[in-house]
Amino acid sequence: MTGGSRGIGLAIARRLAEAGASVVIGDILEKDGAEAARVLSRDLRANVQFTVLDVCDSSNVSRFTDEAAASLGGIDIWVNNAMTSVFSPISEMLPEEYERVTKVTYLGCVHGTLAALRRMRPRGKGHIIFVGSALAYRGIPLQSAYCAAKHAIQGFFDSLRCELIHEGVDIHATMVEMPALNTPQFGWVKSRLPKKAQPVPPIYAPEVGAQAVVWAACHPHRREIYVGIPTVEAILGNKWFPGLLDHYLARSGYDSQQTPEPEDPARPDNLWQPVPPPPHGRGAFTNRERRVSPQLWTSLHKGWIAGAFAVALGIFLARMGNRERS
Repeated sequence: MTGGSRGIGLAIARRLAEAGASVVIGDILEKDGAEAARVLSRDLRANVQFTVLDVCDSSNVSRFTDEAAASLGGIDIWVNNAMTSVFSPISEMLPEEYERVTKVTYLGCVHGTLAALRRMRPRGKGHIIFVGSALAYRGIPLQSAYCAAKHAIQGFFDSLRCELIHEGVDIHATMVEMPALNTPQFGWVKSRLPKKAQPVPPIYAPEVGAQAVVWAACHPHRREIYVGIPTVEAILGNKWFPGLLDHYLARSGYDSQQTPEPEDPARPDNLWQPVPPPPHGRGAFTNRERRVSPQLWTSLHKGWIAGAFAVALGIFLARMGNRERS
């Protein structure tokens, strides 16, 4: 998987290792990635490895894939997760900043997918998982570069799914659309905001998103998973009332993405070079994060829920029939 040394990536790596998978983390943060793999291997007694990876470099991604496949005996699951962003009004953005965010967030997924497919096709099986976002469907102010990259991933994913189905291969693709998560990105991406950036509340623990990714890994025929009620609201609201959402986000989207604390314009950011994450690999909003999502539980168990409803309905109709006959 890409981008696995912190945040949602680290949570996914941990959940996969807990489930018994052998995991290779690829990340540009060499020291932190190696330490994350070492800790997971020690704590879980699992096979977790680390290799330095720059997703912007397609040849580097290809080499990483070859090394991972050789180490694991093949690649069953590939997780596209690496990202970067810029918090800024469009009027202050620079062309090279859009290019950089696109290279990391969108083309990083493309490079990873192409490299993974090259290893999966000879084996005739595999599963590619995209860590998506509600912002793949609904752009918001101050995050135009990230929203555009996630929109691009969604289009790439749709095309990929169609072609895999056309080919009739046992290779699957799943997109997991995330809500606001308590990850370090809000403290280390480039920002021109006057106050410190924050996820749009409500904020979920990274483990909630990781749960969805690991479930997807075990259920390759599921096309897409929405995580959290805010994700569902954003996606469906944009389908039904996009114009109203434009005006709502114009009023609320600026304040909801900033804390009351002033931003330090001189702080380092990770747009052009790596910045070490917090030691715990999480964001600064632990006291506000939600650790469960009833919506996600319902989504992952909808088969059981539908079955229980059908049984209950059958019992109800049978009882009504008995009453009528009596």
